[in-house]
Amino acid sequence: MTSSTARLRTVLITGASRGLGAELARLYAEDGWRVIACQRGPASSEGSADRLALDVADPASIDALGQSIEGVAIDLLINNAAVRGDTGGLATLEPGDFLDVMRVNALAPLLVTRALLANLRAGEHRVVANISSRAGSLAEGTLDDDDGDYAYRCSKAALNMATVKLAQDLKGDGISVVSLHPGWVQTDMGGSEAVVSVATSAAGLKAIIDGTGLADSGSFRAYDGRRVSW
Repeated sequence: MTSSTARLRTVLITGASRGLGAELARLYAEDGWRVIACQRGPASSEGSADRLALDVADPASIDALGQSIEGVAIDLLINNAAVRGDTGGLATLEPGDFLDVMRVNALAPLLVTRALLANLRAGEHRVVANISSRAGSLAEGTLDDDDGDYAYRCSKAALNMATVKLAQDLKGDGISVVSLHPGWVQTDMGGSEAVVSVATSAAGLKAIIDGTGLADSGSFRAYDGRRVSW
């Protein structure tokens, strides 16, 4: 006799309280996944998502998250939490701000992935999706604009390297790791001049993530399916 209740596929999303993270959480819940939505606020059960407290800038908070969901199989990890930092350029670059952006955008995804590695190994889909940016591409990052964004650009370039390294290291576990460019999205970070709606970006990202396998691991794709140059 087979069980009548199959395990729900589970996705954990960081930075899920608003914007792109919130929309991805909504889409996956609508698709029948169990959603663990992480945010800096307190843990709660809200709507169709389990909301857990997580401050990705704090390694202790990341470790606590891993401990709180020990034994929970995770099929998909979306490292979405990010900050922009100073945009003024070299003249206004400030060491503390630069390091804060690197801590959240580049280091935290590595620490979160490490903290949840046993959970990912227990999953079935086994994908880590790092929400990066074309701004971190050495080949394409400065083609469309001349904003300073030193911290943000450097952090996303570092995240891209982390993606490639993780893809290499986790291949033996059957875990795929990809970098994804969401487009210039109409969020608080993207600003009023952004051209891609949150709904369009999230739907495109979900389509790519859902089709990701080991053959795609270590790749850099945009929300519309285009491959982004490193």
